[in-house]
Amino acid sequence: MNGLQQTQIRPIPPPKADTTDWNTVRRPAADGFIEPDNLDPWLRVQAINVSRHAAALRSFRPDEFGTGAESPSDAHIDTVNELLQRLQWQLRHASELMSHSTSAAIQSPDVAALQQLMKHKDQAHDWVRAIEQIWDFYFELFGQRQTQFGGWLLGCDRIALDCYQDVYMGLGAAKSIPAPAPFSYMKTGFSPATFRRGIPLTKLSQQINPFPLIQLPYHRLVNPWTLGAILHEVSHNLQTDLKLRKTIPQAIEQRLRQEGFSELVASTWARWHSETFADLSGLLLGGPAIVASLMDIASRSPRATLHFHPGAVHPTPYLRVFLSTELLKRMGFPKAAERYSRIWQRIYPDSRAGTIPVEFLEAFGKAHRLVVDTICFTPYAALGGKTLAEVTGFKPQHQRMIQEAGERLATGNDPGIVPERFLIGASRWALDHRLAPPDVLTENFYKALAR
Repeated sequence: MNGLQQTQIRPIPPPKADTTDWNTVRRPAADGFIEPDNLDPWLRVQAINVSRHAAALRSFRPDEFGTGAESPSDAHIDTVNELLQRLQWQLRHASELMSHSTSAAIQSPDVAALQQLMKHKDQAHDWVRAIEQIWDFYFELFGQRQTQFGGWLLGCDRIALDCYQDVYMGLGAAKSIPAPAPFSYMKTGFSPATFRRGIPLTKLSQQINPFPLIQLPYHRLVNPWTLGAILHEVSHNLQTDLKLRKTIPQAIEQRLRQEGFSELVASTWARWHSETFADLSGLLLGGPAIVASLMDIASRSPRATLHFHPGAVHPTPYLRVFLSTELLKRMGFPKAAERYSRIWQRIYPDSRAGTIPVEFLEAFGKAHRLVVDTICFTPYAALGGKTLAEVTGFKPQHQRMIQEAGERLATGNDPGIVPERFLIGASRWALDHRLAPPDVLTENFYKALAR
């Protein structure tokens, strides 16, 4: 729709009062129908429909999705209402044009007046559909917080917020604080996803997304040890909010070209920057268990895991795991890195069994180490002169916290002051060591996050 992306915030005029004198409404003919030549009733209904559409697509009230901790925050609702208000003004304007055209057509129902009315009706309905799409989207998202899953989604919000707080507290220089915080919601599908702040979304009629959205399938929520996906999706948003989405791919390509790698190798790694950054950042935030969570995703049939997609933004699944084991080794977990690598190579012993180009495989040994070094161990001005590894700062002693928290989760005890993001690794530790049944761990995981 023309002009939809160029809307500005303006005061919304109150809807005009209905001036119809319902006591003098024209009565139908004897047979119950309006006279065939009388268009007035039908024309009036067209204007009524649009004005009622405009009134129905209202702003959200602060308390209409509950008042508990799991409810959308005032900041989330206010931000969505600002987005709706930018468009509601345009719908009100279209509704007024519709009313004027209706009056003109009733006074002089010639073809030109009637067709002008239909043009204004089309314009008004375009705005109705655009706003209704946005209204429905957030109504569904916010409404999930009133269901039995509201507490689970609150827990995911708190993990995402913890990631942001950890990174912004670790920066070498102060940066403006992003707001509102990420918002989690449940969506059927195989994979988690995210919609970053500040990008136009089809779901929002190409309006700008006002805050990060973390989309999680139900099967991940019910198995919290697989929720390393939250750290991955949050990291996509961190890369955007930290202004690293252009810097990182440029740095990767420049580094690899300086080391003599071909255009194919350098450009492919640069294209994979976003997913690679999210994998590595998630590992730096959550520790070794995030590698197991990644392997849960990447382990599929040999044909799928070893398939190289030209132009894809995700690294080939087989190669993707070795990036994380390389980082894990450099984080101070060489034994865990070796263990995960051996498992992976036992499942997929022949790297040439798929469609990965020979040139890429031959370059991989050195190239993937350079990519890890460029993303995680190279200082950036956007990080206040620090490296990503320094900003997040996961250390071996943090893994000991995770293990202790896992033991407490298994018994239903308060895990203590452990950061929320560490509870993912704690649930994985407890599951791997069979400290409690899966359903008990799931229940205790969300209870701990709700405290």
